[in-house]
Amino acid sequence: MKLVLVAACALVDADRRVLIAQRPEGKQLAGLWEFPGGKVEPGERPEETLIRELHEELGITVKEACLAPLTFASHTYETFQLLMPLWICKRWEGQVIQKEHQALKWVRPNKLRDYAMPPADEPLIPPLVDLLGG
Repeated sequence: MKLVLVAACALVDADRRVLIAQRPEGKQLAGLWEFPGGKVEPGERPEETLIRELHEELGITVKEACLAPLTFASHTYETFQLLMPLWICKRWEGQVIQKEHQALKWVRPNKLRDYAMPPADEPLIPPLVDLLGG
């Protein structure tokens, strides 16, 4: 079974809310909410993926020193195994703007379960609640 590595980031604002993004129409799992990030390309480190993806998807500039690894999820889909490390980031440059997603929302960690997420994203929620509280 193919292993797919996807880097994800929990952006945390000054009010300790986490950014989630709604997957666009036409993509697999469209309409579900996820942590921003993307597939790690060949020859790319996961941190580089996040810096690239957060700039492409949200228009922000993140420095590698501002990314802290938090947890990871491993999920078996029908045709591949997904391994998704989650970094946390509290500092970035620029304003978060919606570029590729249907919608963006800042959500308190204990309210993340109110949003339908892909199965791989769900195990990432408890560590965020533990770290950030409600």
